[in-house]
Amino acid sequence: MTSEELQLVSEKISHFNDFVSLLRGLPYDRLPGLEAQLKLAPINRKQEIISLGKGKNAVKSAVLFLFYPDENGHPSTVFIKRPEYNGAHSGQISFPGGRYETTDPSLEYTALRETHEEIGVPVSDIEVVGKLSDLFIPPSNYIVSPYIGITRERPAFKADPLEVAAILEIELSDFFQTANCRTKELVLIGGYRLQTPCFEINGHTIWGATAMMVSEFLEFVGRQLR
Repeated sequence: MTSEELQLVSEKISHFNDFVSLLRGLPYDRLPGLEAQLKLAPINRKQEIISLGKGKNAVKSAVLFLFYPDENGHPSTVFIKRPEYNGAHSGQISFPGGRYETTDPSLEYTALRETHEEIGVPVSDIEVVGKLSDLFIPPSNYIVSPYIGITRERPAFKADPLEVAAILEIELSDFFQTANCRTKELVLIGGYRLQTPCFEINGHTIWGATAMMVSEFLEFVGRQLR
């Protein structure tokens, strides 16, 4: 989208109630899919993501893209910063969510359960309104199902200290500001350097699978409002 289109979309989603009506009416059977996800994929991993498709024996998981009104009635969403550890996603910013358990009745339930466990939002407070495209993550061999949920009030967040180093709240309109999307070099565990497009918001870098899922959502919403 052009900067003018982004600004127009940002204005149209500035009121939470109008945004909820939009979410409920989106054509979730006509998602942008991989093409939109790849716009925020790490540059040297794009071909790998394309060629691997859904992966082989990938671990099923689910995350929640949760929206709620901030103090000004604007749509906001929540992310978590993972603790530092010796693993593929150490210290990264992600949606609340995690691995599917055999006791979970569905992947949607997995997303809700993990959200409750990680940031304290009761399952009963969340209305799931849709789902984005699944995304395979090669470094961890996970395939992620992203669900979209809403709460009518800002939740009383409570982080699980074992799984969450910080809770990050971001106004949705920030993702529609062109200045907040850029390409930068990241230095990962072991000194590995990676060029990737990302979102830089409030001093935080959102990249990788999380940014790719956000990219599809922005494209999806933008198509309906052009």
